[in-house]
Amino acid sequence: MTDERLKQVSTLRRAMIRPELGAICGTILVFVFFFMIAGDSGMFSPEGVQNWGVVSAQFAIIAVGACLLMIAGEFDLSVGSMIGFAGVVIAILSVHMGWPVWLSIIAAFVVCVALGALNGFLVIKTGLPSFIVTLAFLYILRGLTIWLSILTTRQTIIGGVKEAAEGDPLAFLFGGVIFKDLFQWFADLGLLDTFTRGSRAGQPVVEGLPMLVVWALALVIFGHWLLTKTRFGNWIFASGGDAQAARYVGVPVNRVKILMFMFTAFCATVFATCQVMEFGSAAADRGLLKEFEAIICVVIGGALLTGGYGSVIGAALGALIFGVVQQGLFFAGAESSLFRVFLGGILILAVIMNTYIRRMITGER
Repeated sequence: MTDERLKQVSTLRRAMIRPELGAICGTILVFVFFFMIAGDSGMFSPEGVQNWGVVSAQFAIIAVGACLLMIAGEFDLSVGSMIGFAGVVIAILSVHMGWPVWLSIIAAFVVCVALGALNGFLVIKTGLPSFIVTLAFLYILRGLTIWLSILTTRQTIIGGVKEAAEGDPLAFLFGGVIFKDLFQWFADLGLLDTFTRGSRAGQPVVEGLPMLVVWALALVIFGHWLLTKTRFGNWIFASGGDAQAARYVGVPVNRVKILMFMFTAFCATVFATCQVMEFGSAAADRGLLKEFEAIICVVIGGALLTGGYGSVIGAALGALIFGVVQQGLFFAGAESSLFRVFLGGILILAVIMNTYIRRMITGER
């Protein structure tokens, strides 16, 4: 008898069982749909592309961390609260305690990654579902964020970060814009619109590539490389597919899961830092519901809720769909509340597609 592992698999079947399949189809359909209903609204102009591109990049940053963690078989529902907490830590340290912004950013990363490690440690040592542990941290961090901001500033919105960040070397890596000269050249050639009045007359409306987008691209590339090109990526799949079997063959499952919790916290802190640098302020309610939006992006991207299966590229496409739908309805002049209806429909279709793919792989009926 032929070994099942040596059985020939057709190209079509290999394509059909790829986790990105549903996200690719969804991306094409979403773009075609909005091109038909909002093609003349400016949605696909350089300014419109920047609009939904930045929103998609925000989702992508947190989706990468959530994707790797879900493939490892765990959830983190504290991501949204971590975003608000990290932003407030940066604002308090830099504005009210007088720390340099670069040091405040580093401190926020250290504290948040340590909290991610604590999340993972509690999940591993207590044996409790990560859903329960991180749900508890969702409330703990949100309450701690509000308490810290009121204790130090008597308010829940802390401004003054933009002024404190002037000339700071690390602040630019999260709130800067690159390729300004290139975009100015495009404007001089007439490829980009320019301002016609005011102090920015003659400058391009799209001044460059925001660092937020650069971070999103970098994290997607890193996550895809880690998952598909390294031994550690195999460990991630094994930890989520069958943790006990993985332990039997020497996979350090506990270490893998704790590191994934830490990476998820890192991604949340990147998001928070970019947000603080963009708005020049921090607010205790920032990041609300972001944990669910990250999970939705990952599920749309083809990951299974049971772990052991998924794709960072798929999660990135899920984030792109999320951003395009959110901003596309605005450009189409539709009621903003329809976004959640539209998104719910996409989520159901994605879960059905993922279930079908899983049955194709396992041979279940």
